[in-house]
Amino acid sequence: MSVVRPPGTLRLMTWNIHGGIGPDRRFDLDRIAALVARHAPDILALQEIDTRGRGVDCLAPLRGLSIDHFAEARTIAVPDGHYGHALFSRWPTEEVRLHDLSVRLREPRLAIEAVLRTGRGPLHLVAVHLGLAIVERRRQAIKLAAMARHVAAMPTVMLGDFNDWFSFGEVSRAMRRVLPERTDLRTFPARRPTLRLDRVYCSRPGMLAAAFTDPQARRASDHLPIIADIRLPATASAPEPLPSPYVDPGGRDTTRREMGGASDDPQRADP
Repeated sequence: MSVVRPPGTLRLMTWNIHGGIGPDRRFDLDRIAALVARHAPDILALQEIDTRGRGVDCLAPLRGLSIDHFAEARTIAVPDGHYGHALFSRWPTEEVRLHDLSVRLREPRLAIEAVLRTGRGPLHLVAVHLGLAIVERRRQAIKLAAMARHVAAMPTVMLGDFNDWFSFGEVSRAMRRVLPERTDLRTFPARRPTLRLDRVYCSRPGMLAAAFTDPQARRASDHLPIIADIRLPATASAPEPLPSPYVDPGGRDTTRREMGGASDDPQRADP
């Protein structure tokens, strides 16, 4: 399944790949990469990238996508690998920042923030994988909304697995004033999707030109991807500086590059 994108749009894709493990319990990033390549996204966010017990060489199929610019957020790092999410872009980034969204006693969470120099103007973009608990997501969504407000002069897109089980749940309520346009597609569980866990949010009315899922993805993950075509406003302003970075006292190393691509080195930023 592939849909022709509307003229003058950028294609975004977000997908929770479940560690590369499909319903057949096989680890297979080749089928992940093949489905991504079929949709040819300009910007790609992948959640649940997991090399634990396999080594970084297992990520070779993702390197083969040839999406040149790459930034990652490793939320779990152990001696035999790491786990987290990543952002791929066909265009260079002005800045990349990692924001710690972690809530005490819950799984660590990081947001990847970047300003992309696209062929149609600058784009402020944030890739996320939010927590499972309601109170956790509420705090994280408030931080995300603040990030969007801080860069109000630029069009903003936030995409990823928001784990928001309800159409008008905590995430949507916190973000709808600054990110009023969003996708509304069922993506989980992949075999019979009923929940809208994965979304793309846009800051300007009219940015979202089209959005769809790919049912064939059910063979590769427990989530369906969201593929969204967006239009940037014709009057998109020049990039403005992002909030000043800070050194995270937790000291988690998320800056290493092992999937190739250009070096879009992230800095820690105060959310």
